[in-house]
Amino acid sequence: MNNAIRHTWVVSVVLFLSLFAALSLVQVVFADDLGSDDRNSRQFIADAGAPRGTITVDGSPIAESVASESSQYDYQRVYHDPELYSHLTGYFSVVQGGPSQSGIEGALNDYISGHSDSQFFDRFTALITGDTVMGAQVELTVDPELQRLAYDLIPDDQRGTIIVTDVNNGDVKAMMSKPSYDTNELAVHSGTEYQENMERLEDQSGLHVNYNVAVNRPIFPGSSFKLVTALAMLESGEYEIDTQLENPARLELPQSDRTLPNFVAGNCAQRSEAELNWIFAESCNTPFAEAAIELGGDSLLEAAEAYGWNEAMRIPVYVQSSRFPEVSSDAELAYASIGQASVTATPLQMNMAAAAIGNSGTLMKPQMVDTVRGSDLQILSNPEPEVLSEVMDESVADELNEMMISVVEEGTGWRADSGRFQVAAKTGTAERGTSPETYNSWITGFAPADDPEYAVTVVYEEVDFNVGPELTGPQMLTMLEAVIDE
Repeated sequence: MNNAIRHTWVVSVVLFLSLFAALSLVQVVFADDLGSDDRNSRQFIADAGAPRGTITVDGSPIAESVASESSQYDYQRVYHDPELYSHLTGYFSVVQGGPSQSGIEGALNDYISGHSDSQFFDRFTALITGDTVMGAQVELTVDPELQRLAYDLIPDDQRGTIIVTDVNNGDVKAMMSKPSYDTNELAVHSGTEYQENMERLEDQSGLHVNYNVAVNRPIFPGSSFKLVTALAMLESGEYEIDTQLENPARLELPQSDRTLPNFVAGNCAQRSEAELNWIFAESCNTPFAEAAIELGGDSLLEAAEAYGWNEAMRIPVYVQSSRFPEVSSDAELAYASIGQASVTATPLQMNMAAAAIGNSGTLMKPQMVDTVRGSDLQILSNPEPEVLSEVMDESVADELNEMMISVVEEGTGWRADSGRFQVAAKTGTAERGTSPETYNSWITGFAPADDPEYAVTVVYEEVDFNVGPELTGPQMLTMLEAVIDE
């Protein structure tokens, strides 16, 4: 072989190897990054035109892809009973420039679109055969009858949330918030129609189309937060449920010209001194504030974080962290102890607090997904029950359980009392700094109290002082009776 031929052969080999290396980098090393790049319109159109997997409850689809008459996209995303499930499923939009997924659609997009690692063989087979890649089916833990009941209970003119979970494994059986919306209006193929619909929905007071209020909107928890303060008190060893405490009408706050008033709507004014159990049942403020100052901010912070405060998570949708900050003064700590000041909680967080007590102190991670199945119905993901934390000893949980029973049978939660089984609960009425004439009205608890199965949380935002409890207590009882009857 002469030099000219040898040089030509070497250059050809080098060029071939360079081309092979470049293709390998593009198709293997950088494939995921290029595929997910927002500027990759080919990938977007391919994803938008592919059949996404169904999202189901109790075997029935609540989101599915059907053949489309659109000239650009082969499939249309369709949502069934969207007002019931919009905050759970979220929506999938084919309009570039807008949010493409939210809710379960976004959290499990890799599975639903067929792009997860566990679906690699399906994609490889489709590449060879020319078949269309089918997305995975996602089965939620939600009970459709309970979800419908929660939807029917919340008045259309109110901002309310109802959550039902299984205290023993964390399964979400119902999670409903109003205002709700029709997700089909954001699954349209027309950019103009999408924009018009989005603007109209965003103008609706209290409606948030891109996040789920139940898990992404921390608000003042009010006296429902006394589940945290009571835990700190009992774990300190300085308090028992029959400990006698002073119960003044107002508490002068240290290093401050402020005073903290007692709860005026109940029976707190009847006793200047009472045992902790009675004070908890009547939701008296001043004894809890005084105890918090005695214990210090670190004790309350430790109790709050044991329940899950200050930590975000995925279930698999993103859950915003509820907030208990490091307090700067005793006055701030006093208000924090009753769920005011800078303390916030999502509805799910308050449900988790009740569920932990109901499960003998063990907090299970909330879970919205039962199974994920491939197009061949093989299980790709089957989340197992997961212990999130050991919040408290069983003996402390038993004491809190007893105190929560007193709330329902003798105190502020009487509207949730059942003649068939014992209910354990804690109420809360939170002042809203920006709107002093309306309140956040809460109740969170579980039943049956002697062998807890389900935790229920009901909360209404921006309601009149007397209206909230007329909604929360009876609705908790209705949900508990329905789920325990199953």
